[in-house]
Amino acid sequence: MDSHMMINESLLNTTNFAEFDNSIDCCGDYNLDSVPASGCYNQYDDSPCEMNPRQNTSSTYAGVSRIPRGAARPRQGPSPRQGLSPRNYSFVPVFHERTSKEDDTLLTDNLWKLARKTGTLNLANKGMARVPERLYDINEADADSKKANLEKLSINEADAWWNQMPLNNLDLSSNSLTNLSPKIENLITLTVLQLHDNALVELPPQIGKLEKLVRLNLSHNKLKELPPDLYSLPELRHLNISHNEFVELSPDISNLHMLEFLDAGNNNISSLPGGIGFLVRLTALLLANNHIKELPSDIVYMRSLQKLDLIKNDLIGLPEDMGLLRKLQCLYIQHNDIKELPSFEGNEMLNELHASNNYIEQVPKQLCANLPHLKIFDLRDNKIKQLPDEICLMRNLNRLDVTNNSISVLPVTLSSLAHLISLQVDGNPIKTIRRDILQCGTARILKTLQDRAQTKDRVGGGAEDLPCSSSAAGSDQSMQQQLPANMTDKYKLRHTRTLAVNSQGLSDVPAHIFKVASEEKVHVVDFARNQLSTLPKGLQHMSNLVTELVLAHNVINCVPPFISQFTRITLLNLSNNLIKDLPQEFGLLNTLRELNIANNRFQALPNGLYELQGLEILVASGNQIKALNVAGLQNLPRLNTLDLRDNNIEYIPPILGNLTNITHLELVGNPFRQPRHQILMKGTDTIMSYLRDRIPT
Repeated sequence: MDSHMMINESLLNTTNFAEFDNSIDCCGDYNLDSVPASGCYNQYDDSPCEMNPRQNTSSTYAGVSRIPRGAARPRQGPSPRQGLSPRNYSFVPVFHERTSKEDDTLLTDNLWKLARKTGTLNLANKGMARVPERLYDINEADADSKKANLEKLSINEADAWWNQMPLNNLDLSSNSLTNLSPKIENLITLTVLQLHDNALVELPPQIGKLEKLVRLNLSHNKLKELPPDLYSLPELRHLNISHNEFVELSPDISNLHMLEFLDAGNNNISSLPGGIGFLVRLTALLLANNHIKELPSDIVYMRSLQKLDLIKNDLIGLPEDMGLLRKLQCLYIQHNDIKELPSFEGNEMLNELHASNNYIEQVPKQLCANLPHLKIFDLRDNKIKQLPDEICLMRNLNRLDVTNNSISVLPVTLSSLAHLISLQVDGNPIKTIRRDILQCGTARILKTLQDRAQTKDRVGGGAEDLPCSSSAAGSDQSMQQQLPANMTDKYKLRHTRTLAVNSQGLSDVPAHIFKVASEEKVHVVDFARNQLSTLPKGLQHMSNLVTELVLAHNVINCVPPFISQFTRITLLNLSNNLIKDLPQEFGLLNTLRELNIANNRFQALPNGLYELQGLEILVASGNQIKALNVAGLQNLPRLNTLDLRDNNIEYIPPILGNLTNITHLELVGNPFRQPRHQILMKGTDTIMSYLRDRIPT
């Protein structure tokens, strides 16, 4: 122990550490000639070994090892002093600035030939700092090909210039490009140019020479402006400049007359230029995550606009004449400072309205009447204190979210929304419905509201004043007298292509109603929540038009054979009726894609159903089905969703696992023992795998 301490002290006092560090070259080899004359210990024993004949054992370093005991044994070889030059361990660091020569090598001969053969070149994710110079000449015939043609030499026909395609699709995304060469103008045949996920700070004006360009993606760069020449591209239809550093859009953007898609989200744009309304072909305008405070008045002239995304801006309101955007289907205005919603008069095609995280205090009654096709209405995290009774006029509403508002009373008219499957009311001070009922979910809440509406109707508690109650139409006789006038509004039928009358207690529908609807080319028929005992005979007048037929929540006990005449139907909803079987002719509905027969009285899936070659979704939950006909299900090659919850199925045949086309299977609520409930909860893949493992071999 004392000897070791003496050695360490000697090292600390006398060792020249700089000299020692320099004795090791960059590759980890020991340069023995630079080590002062000293003894070293053999790594296999403690005896000194002589490594240099000129070492002086009487030196201060005598007996001290200069190489750690655990180090690898140094290689012994000739030293520079014996007449040989030292080794050169030159290398290229992993992280270094790419040179032009390195970038040029990325465009290999194989990629070159493939691009000239297909017209597509993919150089994405190559780490390029510059575009290979050779690329700009790709549309020129190479010298070998020309020479072979002139001298009529035998060459590979596939490589001949006359069999090559001009470059039309170029992908340079996910690289490190900071600029493009003006030679980009040589690629005049380009229709698609992908430059996203680079470090571009500017574009050359010559990009305006790409007159055939249809799609240009510049997202995720560092651009602050676009060259004016770009706005003259005559065929540009898709432009993505999201995730850049734009503070404004140039007024010249209105010159892109063919533009159909514009994504300028995730920039620092504070206003939109006047004249943007001239983009009359635009179908999608995405401006999320900017600082826009107001929309220009001419934005309503975008008559083709279908999707408008204004999430996370600084908007305080919307134009009153939003209704001029008659083709608008999806509107996203979450996370703004909006206090009031317009009436949306004219926006009858609007399907989704997302207005969460604003300061909205009320829902206009007129809005409810003007949006008959609205399916998703998101109002969570606002300041709403009351929902109007007119909410029931949104007859197609599927999802209503009013989470985290100040609503204390839910209108009973919500129960008349036949298609409402999701009602979110958490975070409201609702006092008229018990907390345990609210926690049970949408179905229980709607049932409670429906019971209260019926109670009001019986005791005359003012239900006749509700906009959607059957009492509002007076007696059955007066209702029948008024009904044709309400249902034959040709203007609404023509513009909505929908005939919808819900919760009116109808037991039949006059034939001439369907004739008028047929003349106006109506293709959606919805008579949910009425008292129909069968399909109205007059419905046959629309057999060649109807694509969606909804007759849920009636008292239908039989389906007539003329259902087979509906040659264009894709969706049929017969749920919540009294049906026990379907006619054999039902199998002739070759266009049917979705069938809902839930909550009826079926004891088995009808035989005609197994002939529906195009069926993709089958919902048969809540019946009395006792067994599965897997052989019949095998005849449905497109079936991907099968819902058989809450039936009387006692046995699941293992061969059901072979139906790999089924991606969503629901079996909960049946009395079978296998698969166990724990297996069912793990999802379709686990269920199907479980069944396949039990197929007898």
